[in-house]
Amino acid sequence: MAGTGPAADVATRFVAAINAHDVEAICRLMAEDFVFVDSIGRVVKGRETMRTGWEGYFSLFPDYKITIEDTFVAGAAIALFGTAQGTLSKQGEMAPENHWQVPAAWQAVVRGGHVAEWRVYADNYQTAKMIRGL
Repeated sequence: MAGTGPAADVATRFVAAINAHDVEAICRLMAEDFVFVDSIGRVVKGRETMRTGWEGYFSLFPDYKITIEDTFVAGAAIALFGTAQGTLSKQGEMAPENHWQVPAAWQAVVRGGHVAEWRVYADNYQTAKMIRGL
């Protein structure tokens, strides 16, 4: 089924909060026992732990943005497909050669009007290489 319904609405608001870099809105949409799984399988648990994670990520990539092209809903699980992009900030400078854009997918699990789980599926080789070079 295409992306409609209450769970999809929560996921859509979550993406909008990410794109606005609104950490407070992101946290309001996360369940207290939120689980984040990154593209290499690292797991981070807890809303407050992720608050720090989001702040750090937006500091590294001040123009980070998710673009969603397709959304599919299966009950409380939402699959989102599109692109992620950003520019690595090195000492406050965002050089064009530090910009990246990759196809990406995300899985959200919504429970009680909150995102309980957020999984990222993307090739992060380019961004990891840039971060290691800091």
